[in-house]
Amino acid sequence: MEKLDLLILFGGKSSEYEVSLVSTSSIIKNADPEKYNIITVGITKDGDWYHYAGDADAIKSGDWCSEPEKLERAAISPSTSDSALLIFGKDGSYRSRHIDVIFPVMHGAFSEDGTLQGLLQISGIPFVGCKCCTSAIGMDKGFAKMILKNVGIHMARSIVVNAAMLEKGYPQILERCEQMSPYPLFVKPANAGSSVGASKVTARDRLLPAMYEAAKYDSKVVVEEFVKGKECEVAVMGKKSFITSTVGQIVPGSDFYDYDTKYSPESSATYNIPADIKEETQLTIRRTATQICSVLGVEGLARVDFFVRRAPGGQEEVIFNEINTMPGFTEISMYPKLFMHDGMSYGEIIDRLVNLALGKDELA
Repeated sequence: MEKLDLLILFGGKSSEYEVSLVSTSSIIKNADPEKYNIITVGITKDGDWYHYAGDADAIKSGDWCSEPEKLERAAISPSTSDSALLIFGKDGSYRSRHIDVIFPVMHGAFSEDGTLQGLLQISGIPFVGCKCCTSAIGMDKGFAKMILKNVGIHMARSIVVNAAMLEKGYPQILERCEQMSPYPLFVKPANAGSSVGASKVTARDRLLPAMYEAAKYDSKVVVEEFVKGKECEVAVMGKKSFITSTVGQIVPGSDFYDYDTKYSPESSATYNIPADIKEETQLTIRRTATQICSVLGVEGLARVDFFVRRAPGGQEEVIFNEINTMPGFTEISMYPKLFMHDGMSYGEIIDRLVNLALGKDELA
């Protein structure tokens, strides 16, 4: 079988740059060398693109861009007929490298928010993950909630605040937030992942500082009711039809599941797979995740997050939290862990996502 030329993009101008590096090293180490010729392109925090000829360990540690002898400037050709990566030599020459499929292992702004996906769509090269529109909606928590609310998805009460209005109308904004829900409130950027810029606010005097912190990462801030319940996640794979994993549960071991809790080697978080919820609730979550992915037009993969709380009658109430259209692929990330629990190897997850990108929708 002829190998596929698989281009892996990593890094990027994002607060989740480091997550991308760890995810990428995991994918490189688990991709079958008998099936793929791996080509790596790293994007610095300043947005410069480099073809990288080094090893995965240097990517993981962040040292990849300090090896100039292994770096050449690069760009994806926008010409559909090329299907190529353009690599520019230090002498001003360039060469073209054929690409069969791209795996953009990048999270956050300029990475999974539709901007990169638009560029990849222009190139015509198949790529893993959602197209431009779905990626943009999935990344913007305000837009995603607005759309899903219209199809009856149950979610926490929330409001979206334009960060530019904080100085002009803070008393009115504060009043709207407190009318929406009592404290504690949860404040986070509309366009950011991995809980970057997120805060749990327990009193009025902390609300404005939390909004300013979230506004560092996006021009829109989401303020929502705090849901006390079990944090559950389900992995989804597919295109026109979807398969869902066993539902997993995050036990943060801290006030909430923040960035450090998610990615620090010293994290106090633990994981229950399957989640400590009723079987009926598992089915509801998987069914709802499939509906959400269908409505938003997900292609390839997504991780859909929910809260499960005890309703007054004792039943388990399922509340949608958010969708992630390019979830982390680190060794402790829930997306691969969930499907691996169900019997897939890490390598098989990669193979299936690549096949979906290439239009092979066989998921049975």
